[in-house]
Amino acid sequence: LLTSRNGGPDMLDIKAIRQAPDTVVVALKKRGVSFDLDRFQSLDARRKAADVRAQGLLAERKTASKRIGELIAEGKSVNDAKAEVDNVLLRLGDELEAATAEADAVQSELDALLLETPNLPDERVPHGVSEEDNVEVFRWGKPKALEFAARDHVELGEALAQMDMDAASRIAGSRFSLLSDQLARLHRALAQFMLDQHTEQHGYREVYVPFIVNEASLTGTGQLPKFAEDLFRLEGDQGYFLAPTAEVPVTNIARDRIFDADELSGDGLRFVSHTPCFRSEAGSYGRDTRGLIRQHQFEKVEMVTFSLPDKSNDEHLRMTNCAESILKELKLPFRKVELCSGDLGFSAKKTFDLEVWLPGQKKYREISSVSNCGDFQSRRMNARFKISSESKPLFLHTLNGSGLAVGRCLIAIIENYQTHDGKIKIPNCLSKYLSGAKYLNQNGDLI
Repeated sequence: LLTSRNGGPDMLDIKAIRQAPDTVVVALKKRGVSFDLDRFQSLDARRKAADVRAQGLLAERKTASKRIGELIAEGKSVNDAKAEVDNVLLRLGDELEAATAEADAVQSELDALLLETPNLPDERVPHGVSEEDNVEVFRWGKPKALEFAARDHVELGEALAQMDMDAASRIAGSRFSLLSDQLARLHRALAQFMLDQHTEQHGYREVYVPFIVNEASLTGTGQLPKFAEDLFRLEGDQGYFLAPTAEVPVTNIARDRIFDADELSGDGLRFVSHTPCFRSEAGSYGRDTRGLIRQHQFEKVEMVTFSLPDKSNDEHLRMTNCAESILKELKLPFRKVELCSGDLGFSAKKTFDLEVWLPGQKKYREISSVSNCGDFQSRRMNARFKISSESKPLFLHTLNGSGLAVGRCLIAIIENYQTHDGKIKIPNCLSKYLSGAKYLNQNGDLI
C-alpha cells in the first residue's frame, strides 16, 4: 500500500497511513523518527466525524428549505411557514458553521503533523543512525602522495593574496569569503565548466531562476516548516526567503502542473542551474568555521529531474554518474557512499553522496548529494502527470543533486593541485576557460 510503481516507499500519503499505519511507524523508526500514530488517528477520526456532521447538516438544511410549501399545505400561513423555516435554517447555519470550522481546524493540525514528517526511506537503504553508518560504494582515483607538507586552501589562498577572510568578515560577518583576481576567475570557470558538461554532454536544460523564493516553494520541497531556522527570511510581510539551494526554485517549476507522460520519458525535464545559495547553518555552530567549507553564501550547480515513477531509480543512478563525471574530468579523487536511513535528508528516500579527497584535511568531504525523493515533494507541490488525456493524474517523481558545489570544488583543486612552491596547477579541462593557463602563482598571474 505504501509502494510506488517502482517498488520503493514514498511520501506519507494519508490514505496509505490509514491502510498500513504500522508500516509507516516502522519505516520512520529506521530514520530515528517517532511518528505519533495515536495523535494521527485521533485527528483523522475527529476530522472525519466533523465532515460527516457537516454533510448531515447540509442535507438537513436542503430538506428544511423545502418545508415552506409543505407547511402551507398543512394550513399554515405563508408568513408563519417562512418564519418557522427561517428559524430552522438559522440554527442549522450556525451548527454547520461550527462543524466546518472544527473540520478545518482539525485538518490544519493533521496537515501540520504530516508536513513535519520526513519521507519514508527506500526499502533498500542500509539501516543506520548517523553518517558513521553510511556505506561506501567505491573509490575513484588515488590521493596523490605529496613530497611536502600539504597546506589547506585557506593557507594557500592567503599566500596567493587572493583569499581574504578578514575582509569578508568586516563586510558581512563570519562564514563569508572574498576571492579576488585569478582565484575568483578560477571559481567562475568551475561553474561554467560544470554547466557546459551537464548541458552539452548529459542533456540537461539550463535554467536561470529567481534567487528569492516564497513560502509555498519552500514548503513544496520540504524546507518549510521543519527547517525555518536554517533559512534567511527577508524582512516585510511578503513571505520571501533567500533560496537555500537551486533545488527549491527549479523543482517548483513543476508545482501545480500536469505533464504528459511523454514529456517525462525523454530528456526535456532534466534541468541544471547555477545559483548562489544562502543558509544560516543554524545547526552547525562551531563546525567547519575555517575557510570555504561551510559558508552562509556559496554557489552550486544543481541538477533536477522530473521522472516517471518506474524510471526514477534508473534516473537516480544516471544523475549520480553525471556528478561523478565532473570529478573524473577534474581528476579529483573521490568516493561514493550510500546514506543510511538515519542520515537521509528530510525529503529523500534514497541518497548517494560523493566525497572528494582534501589533502589539507586528510579526509574525504562531501561535494555532492544526489537524492531520489519519489513522490514526496510532488505531493506537496501537486506536481502530476497523465498517461493519456482520459487517465487520472498521478504524482511524478522528483530528483535533485549537486553537480557540483562550486566552492568545495575550488577547495579540492587548490589542495590537490598545490605545488611545493605555492603555485596551483590548473586541471587540463579548465585551461581553456583561463586563457590556456597552466598554473596560478603567488603574484595572481596565470602562467
